[in-house]
Amino acid sequence: MLTDLSPLIAATSRWLTVAYPPSGGALASALCEAQARQAVTVAARLRYPTDIDAALVTMAGPGGAARLDWVTGAERTGEEGADDDWAWRTWVDEVVASWAAGLLTDPGLAGLAVAALGEGEGGAGSSAEFRRLLAPDDGDRRAAALLRHPDLLAPVAELHLDQLLDRLGPGRTLAA
Repeated sequence: MLTDLSPLIAATSRWLTVAYPPSGGALASALCEAQARQAVTVAARLRYPTDIDAALVTMAGPGGAARLDWVTGAERTGEEGADDDWAWRTWVDEVVASWAAGLLTDPGLAGLAVAALGEGEGGAGSSAEFRRLLAPDDGDRRAAALLRHPDLLAPVAELHLDQLLDRLGPGRTLAA
């Protein structure tokens, strides 16, 4: 049974960095990708905290980016590129992207989320592992100016914010 969330994490991170691209060259691109990947990793671990949860989403598929594209105004029109260029989009998880957007725009929420990982079934997270998410420096902020802009990410972050707040609420276990 597959329990590896890396295809979901990679696709959702890629969607975020395509929808909210980095500001600058190659270094900015790498810094922006690192921040997106850390936020998506935390969100994915919260959303799918057990091996069973991860196996189920791997078997069923996460749903794709169609609604996210619609919300951000980036939906495909006509024949924009080959289908294989868009196949990765089927692995985008809308809820994980929404939660990651919330974490990227709210440092307090990000801190709660990383702390909650330590309480889960195998998802221990440390502040050092998620430093770019929790304590971005000026270079991180410049590189990911669009990715961390609360007004720009609000339509995505608000899609499933209530579920994230419920998951992080006091007395809640991470098992789905």
